[in-house]
Amino acid sequence: MSLVQRGARLRRSPFHEATQRYWPRGFTVYNHMLFPTNYADFEEEYWHLLEHVTLWDVSVERNVEVKGPDGARFAQLLTSRDLSRCAVGQAKYVLIIAPDGGILNDPVMLRLGEDHFWFALADSDVLLYAKGLAAYAGMDVELAEPDVSPLQLQGPRSKEVMRDLFGPGILDLRYYHFVETELDGIPLVVTRTGWTSEIGYEIYLRDGRRGTELWDRIMEAGRPYLIRPTGPSDIRRIEGGILNWGADFTAEHNPYEVGLERLVDLDMPGHFVGREALRRIAAEGVRRRLVGVEIEGERLDFNATEWAVLADGEPVGEVTSAIWSPRLRKNIGYAWVPVERSATGNRLIVETGAGAREATVVAMPFVDPQKRIPIS
Repeated sequence: MSLVQRGARLRRSPFHEATQRYWPRGFTVYNHMLFPTNYADFEEEYWHLLEHVTLWDVSVERNVEVKGPDGARFAQLLTSRDLSRCAVGQAKYVLIIAPDGGILNDPVMLRLGEDHFWFALADSDVLLYAKGLAAYAGMDVELAEPDVSPLQLQGPRSKEVMRDLFGPGILDLRYYHFVETELDGIPLVVTRTGWTSEIGYEIYLRDGRRGTELWDRIMEAGRPYLIRPTGPSDIRRIEGGILNWGADFTAEHNPYEVGLERLVDLDMPGHFVGREALRRIAAEGVRRRLVGVEIEGERLDFNATEWAVLADGEPVGEVTSAIWSPRLRKNIGYAWVPVERSATGNRLIVETGAGAREATVVAMPFVDPQKRIPIS
């Protein structure tokens, strides 16, 4: 279960050869691409993220590019968030909505022009869905997966590394905004975004032939600040209330169940797929919700499968992600429960990998609920 079968079917990122020098301990597959999971102990990488700066290959966030005369109309068709409020040079966290109101993906979207967009995807085949939608939309639009591969530079010293790479002007870049630039002639897009709830940036490589060159340049600039490569920090993303599509929610869930109704603009002037379904769901209400939970007892390992949630001795839901937070000294996570069990303070039983444990519904995020850290 610990090996990933190699083959040409599994793509490698432009940074793959560079990452091998640091001996990644494991890989998973995400969007048909090999994805390094970690280079050291997960908790060690977590503390390094909190105290220093980390570099993470997130090329697996494959992009769908939308452009053409009807690019803006088609991009709006994909998502429930009002894109008329998104300026060129701005990024937005958005939802790709199915006709029944389910969430097909939750990408970060970049608006590069009035009719030019990138959607940096979680792990699902949105390009195929978009092509099918375009075939019947009657719009003049081009859809493709561009030669774009992001890295994440995250942690409290990431600003110093960025300043040394790009000059002090890069520090004026606002949260969820981006700039098109270059480094030593390497074409890039730099955004003030990330998947860590820490201060950070994403650096989108626009020429896949220069991955090793860019990686080495960043590692060199980060050496005075103790930079090191890591994989995704599930500890930090759960602390920060960041959800993982495919694990915490899927196409079977809608924004109102997940707690992402702020990303739904039912009264916007533009049209999007699933609008009437979401309007009906909003009027009728939902029967289940995704909630934060604290699970009592000794440290738990990160769950590899869903854990059953019980109330009054009966199964009522499941834990999707659960992990030990070293700084909170608690087991924290997310669980699907019926609406009547979703209020803060409700008591539950979770069938963990270490046996039954008592749990309590709590507010999310668990750390920095006002998002002051990443915005700073």
